[in-house]
This record gives sequence, C-alpha cells and structure tokens, in this order.
Amino acid sequence: MDSNAETTIRLHGADNVVVARDDIPPGAEIPGENIRAAGFIPRGHKIATAPVAAGDSLRKYGQIIGFARCPIAPGEHVHSHNLEHGDFARDYAAGSEARDTAYVDEAMRATFMGYRRPDGRVGTRNYIGVLSTVNCSATVARYVANRYGGDALAAYPHVDGVVAITHGTGCGMAGGGAGMEMLKRCLSGYARHPNFGGVLFIGLGCEVAQMGHFVDPEGPGLRAAPHTMTIQDAGGTEAAIEAACARIDEMLPEIDRARRESVPAGELILGLECGGSDAYSGISANPALGAAVDLLVRHGGTGVLAETPEIYGAEHLLTRRAVNRDVAERLVDMIHWWEDYVARHDGSLDNNPTPGNKAGGLTTILEKSLGAAAKGGTTNLVEVYRYAERITAKGFTFMDTPGYDPVSITGMVAGGANMLCFTTGRGSVFGCKPVPCLKLATNSAMYHRMSGDMDINCGLVIDGEASIEAMGERIFRMVLDTASGAPSKSEALGFGDDEFIPWQIGAVM
Repeated sequence: MDSNAETTIRLHGADNVVVARDDIPPGAEIPGENIRAAGFIPRGHKIATAPVAAGDSLRKYGQIIGFARCPIAPGEHVHSHNLEHGDFARDYAAGSEARDTAYVDEAMRATFMGYRRPDGRVGTRNYIGVLSTVNCSATVARYVANRYGGDALAAYPHVDGVVAITHGTGCGMAGGGAGMEMLKRCLSGYARHPNFGGVLFIGLGCEVAQMGHFVDPEGPGLRAAPHTMTIQDAGGTEAAIEAACARIDEMLPEIDRARRESVPAGELILGLECGGSDAYSGISANPALGAAVDLLVRHGGTGVLAETPEIYGAEHLLTRRAVNRDVAERLVDMIHWWEDYVARHDGSLDNNPTPGNKAGGLTTILEKSLGAAAKGGTTNLVEVYRYAERITAKGFTFMDTPGYDPVSITGMVAGGANMLCFTTGRGSVFGCKPVPCLKLATNSAMYHRMSGDMDINCGLVIDGEASIEAMGERIFRMVLDTASGAPSKSEALGFGDDEFIPWQIGAVM
C-alpha cells in the first residue's frame, strides 16, 4: 500500500483508481499520480488515475471492481454515477495458491484462560442459557432470564449471567426441509455451545418445532443434559416461570464451580464479520483482522469467514487457497446456489452495497467483496460448512451464511465460534451473548466519535501510525485477553439479548 504523501492510497500497481485518504478539494494535485482532482472527492472515495473507456474495467486491489458506464478521465471521481457492476469470467484455479502453513512450535504457542468442558471443547464465558423452541415461549424465557439480573447472581461470581435465546419462528413452518434443519442446527448448536455451562429449553408444547428436534442425543457438551419444559404442561405462564427459575436455582451451584484454566490458543474458533463497511474496511481493519487470523491459524486455531453474498466476486481468491478441489468446488456451488436463490426472489447479488456503504466510498458488490474477503488472511482454506454446521477443522474455514450481520453471526456461533471480531467503518453497534465480540474501527474519525462501542482503532493503519502486521498482532493479543475474561465494549454495554436470529428460509404457513 502506497500512501502518496498522505493524500491518497494506492493499493496495487495495476489499479487505475486510488483512494482518497481525506476529503480532496477540486483542482488538488495528487502526488505520485501526475493528476489533479477534477472535482470534490470525499474521503474514502475513488479517483481515476488513467483514462477509462466506456465498458472498460476499473481495478482496485489489482482486481476488477466494475465497469465504466461512460468515459472516465484521469482525476474524476469514480462512483455509482460512472461505475457499474458487470459479470466476467473468474479463473477459480482450485488450490493453485495453497501453501504449507508455518505453524508455531507447540511449546511456543499462545494460551488463554478458558473453561474446559466435558466434551473437550473450551468456553470463553460461563453462561446459563434459557432457549425458547418457538416464538410462543419467548416471553416466558425472557421473564425467567430477567429474574437473574442485577445482584441476583452475587452469590455465584463464576456465572456470567442467565441469557434468554429467543426467536420469531418455530411454528407456521414445515416440520422438515431446509427451514427446520437450519433452526435445528442453530438451537442444538447453541445448546451444546461451550460458553453455556447449562441450558434450559422452554417450549409452548404444541408447536411444530418440538423439543426433540433440538436436544442432541449424543450430548450437548455441557456438565449435564439440557433441562426441558413446556408452558402448557407447567400450567401456564406464571407457573412456567416459577418452575423454570426453580430449575435454574438447582443448576447454579454446579455451574458456579467452573474455573478458568490455561488452554492453547488452538481452542479458539474466531468468527469473522464486517458490517456498516466503508472503503477503508478493505484497507485497514479487514486485512489487519486477516493478519490476526493468520497468527491464530499458525498457533493451531480456527478462523471462520462467512457472508457468502459478500464474497461474491472475490470467491476466486479463496478457491485458489483451497487445500483440495472438493473444498473449492463446494464454495463455488454455494455461490451458484445464491445466484439462483436471489434470482427466484426477483433480486440479484449486485443489489449490495447498502446506502451507508456507498456513502463510505464502496460502489459495487465486487469492490465490497474484495475488501471483505481480506478478513480471512492468507492461509489455506481447509473446509467449507453449511449454515450453523458444527465447525471441527483447524485452520481457515468458510461458512455459508447471508450477509445480514445477526443472521450470519448466529450461524457461526451455532457452529461453535467462541470469539467474534466485527469490523466496521460506518459504526455498527453489535454484541452477541454468549460469545464476546470485539469491534474493529476502520478509521480514526469514527473510532473517536464512537469510542464507547469500538474496541480497536485500525484507522491507525490509514493514518500511517501502524502497519497491517502490527495491528494484526494487537488484534490477536486482544482476542486472547478477551477470551480470558476481559469484557468487550459490547459486553460492558449489555448487548447480546436480541441478536439470535436464525436464517429463515421456506414458506411461512
């Protein structure tokens, strides 16, 4: 990345655009490019550095980000008015860039303080979960969890809290098929999540999503099997609340006996998300997070990239890193499924970026995806998972999820992610119980404006005060500290009670 004397950022020698580091007034000279700004260029937006004919491609990161709607002269602002999405052939070249990973010697690998569970997995928090099987039991689940707010758990200092995991589905749906399978994977994945020391399922009783769908017969990985009850069998709302609290009161002493112990960093499964992105996302926070993922993989851990619609146009960069053809082809099959899925619903994958993304300088989904994929670092792609499928591989992996942040993160947590990192340029506010979430700001202006929500300022990369590698090391160390119990900003604010949103697919009946 070249800085061009603090005015613009050139990301690749083959690019025909550069990015404004800050607002650029009309007529300003762009050092190193031998051009002047033809008009006002907002911070984060693109400037053409060479003449581009109508229909020709524009490149950023050395990759195609779209095609010129009309002739574009050097110095012109490049954005939605003159740049559009267009399809082009990708060379997937499965495995062509897969390389041996330089693992850290086991004796030198990083550690953190986590909760070792009976199934061998490690939690970063010690919650009790109250899971509703259906929307009809959501209110009771919340009333139960609310009983344990304030000082109610003062006698149990090793329990992080009682959290209600509620949702808006579970009935009015087919008893089989994709929709039920996704809900089943989400709820059973949360039930066996290592950040829960104990779980209570609450159903209504007559719903389509019966309790047996979610209680894992092979054991949830907890100290005891999940408790289950229905409101109808308990005798109604008030009786169900009292019965549920009695169950939790019985669980608390055992859950409180859990203690943190030193465990290898390889026990971390780090979910990777970006939301409220801007043009700096792919320049600072995302590649810095990618550098942290590379470190985690070298220490034996797992990174999980997701949001399939937001790697669209960059998937060929991931297939080249696949460890084998099967992994690459499963990723490409997911892309093709999404193309068909959105077409059947009268949409297209190039509907993205959002208005906020565009205001921040992102023009096409191709440009957004190239920046988003940088969160995955540079190591081999070792596995590809369905939505909410249990994550078992070590190394860099991918999960098929929508781009909508809470739905995407719900899938990764259900799969076993016990830490999350969320990059944002516009300023997303997000948290996720039972998993701590670190938020990484892409630029210093937003970081300082929203410092109560942001954990790390990756804008230091844009400011020339830190390298990608140094910022990646800082993120990696903060992940370890947070996994060991240090609260994230979203945890301190109490976020996480409304962010369980399973992917709903199929007919509502």
